[in-house]
Amino acid sequence: MMKVLIHHIYEFQKGLRSLVMHTLPSRLTEEATAKLRHYGIDYHLQPCVQAKVNIYFGASACVAVVRQITSGKKLGEMTHEEDFVLGSMLGYDIQKQCERYLKRTGVAPASLTIHKCA
Repeated sequence: MMKVLIHHIYEFQKGLRSLVMHTLPSRLTEEATAKLRHYGIDYHLQPCVQAKVNIYFGASACVAVVRQITSGKKLGEMTHEEDFVLGSMLGYDIQKQCERYLKRTGVAPASLTIHKCA
């Protein structure tokens, strides 16, 4: 678990990611946050499923948005829009994020009208 965290930190430091979500056992939270503090990386903790925690870390502005979106919520409690924004910020495939949003809101992609230019 910590090797993956170190790799995520490396990717952030090299500019490959602006925001990372890393899930790990709660018992490793202190060790993980100590690493992030050591490197001066902003982070936010979100309780996850039993005995696990999500650590969001990266650019301070991104982490500030995550704090606002996830405040007091678990991932499954977020609105469709919050889920979409968070997934997009984490760099998930934007087309898949759009399809996920449409599915969650009950709009089937086939029912969308395609507008063609004249």
